[in-house]
Amino acid sequence: MERLLSLVLTVSLLVFCGGCGNVFFRGAIQTGSTITGSVSIVQISSVVDGTGTVQVTFVTFLQNGTSSTIGFCGDQTSLFPLDQTVRANFNPGSSCATIITVVIII
Repeated sequence: MERLLSLVLTVSLLVFCGGCGNVFFRGAIQTGSTITGSVSIVQISSVVDGTGTVQVTFVTFLQNGTSSTIGFCGDQTSLFPLDQTVRANFNPGSSCATIITVVIII
């Protein structure tokens, strides 16, 4: 019974403190996506979205006989050398993906 009361008080305290606007709760939740493959095509282009024109770098990755193309925000051509195996971590977006990390695998 004491444990239940303790839990209820703790949750109540968190709810009330969070409601005052001066307390922020943060976590380290990883929401990104990952793609790994050999870079076969890198092309920079412009895409029209709701706010105007955005520069996007389209990268085609080959892995196990299949290809996947991802559009990354901005000019990211220097991060994706042709014919190199690369692992890219990114956050998907509506018109382009934001890069978190890019690692060239040797």
